[in-house]
Amino acid sequence: MLKFFFLLILINQFLQAQISEYDIKPTTLQSSQYMNIKILDSKELNFDDMNGIRVTELSALAYKNNILYALSDKGYLYTFTIKIENKRIKSLDLKKATKLKRKNEKVLRKQDRDSEGLVFLDNNLLISFEREPRVALFSINGIKIKNKKIHKDLQNIKNYKSKNKALEAVAYNTKQGIITAPEIPLNIEKKAFHRLYTKNKTYKFKASGNITALEFIDDDTIMVLERSFNKKNFHIVISISKVYLRGCKRKVCKSELLATLDSFDGWNIDNFEGLTKIEKNKYLMISDDNDNFLQKTLVVLFEI
Repeated sequence: MLKFFFLLILINQFLQAQISEYDIKPTTLQSSQYMNIKILDSKELNFDDMNGIRVTELSALAYKNNILYALSDKGYLYTFTIKIENKRIKSLDLKKATKLKRKNEKVLRKQDRDSEGLVFLDNNLLISFEREPRVALFSINGIKIKNKKIHKDLQNIKNYKSKNKALEAVAYNTKQGIITAPEIPLNIEKKAFHRLYTKNKTYKFKASGNITALEFIDDDTIMVLERSFNKKNFHIVISISKVYLRGCKRKVCKSELLATLDSFDGWNIDNFEGLTKIEKNKYLMISDDNDNFLQKTLVVLFEI
């Protein structure tokens, strides 16, 4: 009877677990070092609903002062406190979940909610959207402040391959300003190359998959997270690259592949769509579970 009682306690703790250990590395990989990155830690997230909002489909991240913001492509904004010690994710606690709202504080209309990219601009959040492609400034409480001007080629949804392949990612720094990109190249572009867009400039580089996230490494170097699916072998490939923005202008920018994580090679990965810098050379990425019980929400801390 006593054993049964303790078993119930363990089962209850498991069901209530918000964050649990999860190793994405192949069993054949004995080191945390792989190609040009080092996997420091990885966790699986299973959070209960908050304020009637499910914690699912997390497709973007932004970090500042031990606060981690996550964005759902259904127009939900989540606020977590995160504690990282000794290059490990010590804790991750959900503090707030809210719906993105218009200036009048009414919830965004259904056709306006496809939020995909997230980054800080000073003390507010820039969010990029699909379906109605735009980049808008929001408060950390999820209330819209204003739309930001984007490159002329990005303004019309007819320029994209589809409504669901629009502005998947956004990044910002003071030198380059806002930089964004469609998930796959625009209709006028070749599939072999992606193009990053500021308000007035573009940067072309070799594609490794579909763009899911962007994050500046320094003033002139940006990290690109890409994802591809091999339908023949039913495996997913996540690519992490550096793109050097200096000196490329109309030419193809120099890029460097940091890592290729392929489930076919034993990587226990999922649909990674979010990326944010924690500190110099250290980054978090998160996977979108597509609200599918067969998929997982994984958060990975890595170093370059």
